[in-house]
Amino acid sequence: MTELTIVMPVYNEGERIYRNLIETVTQVEKFSDSFRIIAVNDGSSDESKQEIERAAAADKRIGLISYDKNKGKGYAVRRGILNSKSEYTAFLDADLEIPPYLLEGMLEKAKENDAEIVIGSKMHKESKVEYPFFRRVLSYGYYVYMKMLFGLKVKDTQTGIKLFRTEKIRPVLKVMKTGRFSFDIEILAISTRLGYKIEEMPVVVNFSRNKNNRSTIRIKSIAEMICDSIKIKMHLAKAEREVKNGSFR
Repeated sequence: MTELTIVMPVYNEGERIYRNLIETVTQVEKFSDSFRIIAVNDGSSDESKQEIERAAAADKRIGLISYDKNKGKGYAVRRGILNSKSEYTAFLDADLEIPPYLLEGMLEKAKENDAEIVIGSKMHKESKVEYPFFRRVLSYGYYVYMKMLFGLKVKDTQTGIKLFRTEKIRPVLKVMKTGRFSFDIEILAISTRLGYKIEEMPVVVNFSRNKNNRSTIRIKSIAEMICDSIKIKMHLAKAEREVKNGSFR
């Protein structure tokens, strides 16, 4: 069995996805000789699909899942993980603001602590983070809101690098309802209800999404996340029962 699968959700990353996929291979092969990358083209309107195909032709460890209609990051990650056949599956944002080599430490943490989930956390005291003050305020506010709503012990739910024990997370994915940015909170909320062990690790983040170093987060996105989190709360008990009873099939 393959040790690690890395799912990379891709939406309109055509200018850099080839380079980032090859860079991911270069970093990961230094600590793992048994891995696969699944790039999920989430209905991109640019040349992302063609660039992923070019990367796959250059390295057979890179695979592609593609569909025409944009369905959101959460859907893309779920689709990729459900196609994983490895012991562990991670997802990593395609922009590589968080470097792939951090997965080495996350794998070690999962094995040493027998954890079902290991997440990167920008709020970890050892993290090295460069991103706008506005993003910092939003992150802390969202943490407080999530703690009040779900009682989560983790401080950061949204950082774009997470590692899962595949056999444990697959049934969770099958009962999830959200498809976009609230994916992270839903998977952690359900996993917490199931008693899964969740560990946090420090990350290195270089915020580079736009040249002016301004946040791309919009009020509409924040409102959607708040509404989604309320829906998750309402669905949580049912999701827990479905996983425990195996009624998601």
